Amino acid sequence: MVENILGIDTKKVFEFTKVLSADDVESFADASGDTQPLHLDDEMAGKSRFKKRIAHGILTAGVISAAIGTKVAPGKVVIYMGQSLRFLAPVYLGDAITAKLSVISINAPRRLVTLKASVVNQDGQEVLTGQSEVMIEPYEE
Repeated sequence: MVENILGIDTKKVFEFTKVLSADDVESFADASGDTQPLHLDDEMAGKSRFKKRIAHGILTAGVISAAIGTKVAPGKVVIYMGQSLRFLAPVYLGDAITAKLSVISINAPRRLVTLKASVVNQDGQEVLTGQSEVMIEPYEE
């Protein structure tokens, strides 16, 4: 069944792509308070195993949130209920990362959708994997 009671296309892969810039990383550091030099200081990051600055892991996971909020159920309220994450590879400044979400299961009476989540870079390398749980509700009229 392609359409279910919540109106979610269970056969579709929902995608959202963003290029992570230095401004994105610096704004996230400012907003979150995570000022780890690995994300902000070229010289310090150059001495790390990564050899250059990388994006915060949670900023990378933010593209999952963007896909959930804008692609899974447009026109409905989508409430983030839970997330598991496994970071597989670094995301460098300037990388184009794409969140890919697919439906694992739907609990229609509770309005819950469980999604397989993956983030890949511009080379198709998976940099993050996980599972998301969201609640879908209509806007109140």
